[in-house]
Amino acid sequence: MIPVTRPVLPPLDEFVEKLRIIWSSLQLTNDGAMVRELEASIAKVLGVRHVIFVSNGTIAIQCAVRAVGMKGRVATTPFSYVATTSALVWEGLEPAFADIEPGSLTICPSQTEALLKKGANGVLATHVYGNPCDIDALCTLGERYNVPIVYDAAHAFGARYKGRSLCAYGSAATLSFHATKLFHTVEGGAVVTEDDAVADAVRRLRNFGQSGVDHIDGLGINGKNSEVHAAMGLCLLPRLSDIIRERTMLAEVYSAEIADCDADVKPISWRDGTIPNYSYYPVVFSSEAALDRCMQVLAASDIRARRYFRPSLSHLPYIRNPNPTPVADSVVNRVLCLPLYSGLDPALAQQIAVLVRSSLTVAL
Repeated sequence: MIPVTRPVLPPLDEFVEKLRIIWSSLQLTNDGAMVRELEASIAKVLGVRHVIFVSNGTIAIQCAVRAVGMKGRVATTPFSYVATTSALVWEGLEPAFADIEPGSLTICPSQTEALLKKGANGVLATHVYGNPCDIDALCTLGERYNVPIVYDAAHAFGARYKGRSLCAYGSAATLSFHATKLFHTVEGGAVVTEDDAVADAVRRLRNFGQSGVDHIDGLGINGKNSEVHAAMGLCLLPRLSDIIRERTMLAEVYSAEIADCDADVKPISWRDGTIPNYSYYPVVFSSEAALDRCMQVLAASDIRARRYFRPSLSHLPYIRNPNPTPVADSVVNRVLCLPLYSGLDPALAQQIAVLVRSSLTVAL
């Protein structure tokens, strides 16, 4: 079976050597040396001031929106993984959905502004599949309405926009280092920010609200991560460029075969100024029926693709009175992510792309 993704692992001996250091130190968690080294190394790679390593990407969002002071209603996207919305609800915030742009699949700035005019007090936007939101427009909105902008950048590690890491924009950005990501720590995540005050707040929030021994500054959570998880990240981070280079090559194989399929199936539109990381290779079909045919054709060859994301978040059972989001509601039924991971044979990627093309003319 060909999976939609597969985790990257370093040589076992290299990881074990990190474990030997941990065993010698006797420090397994609580802001140890490897956690601090990983944070500093990621900050250098991304070209940002602060990286705060946490237990997962959902906790990263929760800490970020609390650290920047979001209150009440928050403008957000219906097209993202469920954690984007659930983190807001968990923090007692009310998601207010702005529809997405049909090309980039990221949040629509004009609809976001409409929600800000109605009293939304912040924006949580997702760089979908590593494709940047309209950062320039959202930055303008943040300044105009004096609200924080937080980016869910779970898919964006290593992607760049106008020469900078996607994580360098906004009041804060959040990352997921789950095992399925192109860079991972098995489980983990991070908050990235250029703001010293936000960074200090996140560090307290992830550590029960403590700023030191016997000093509780406010409400916090246990969002720390361990030395063992940091060790995995330190093994994989030097391989980041090679990982992205391999994924880019595979994406080019797909694009060469699919690019001339007209409106039947097409890749998403990358925003001008973007250097993608190809964390995923999504294609958008003209109809749900065409997508279903493709999935059946791929499944017959033991190839697993994924409808990622589904459902539209505005239809979650705990969301009340959502705004209509017809573009997102349509896209969730027509978007499919093809297999893409380190170690995938380019010849196999070519065969998958040929099957996608052939499915367009198959009668089932």
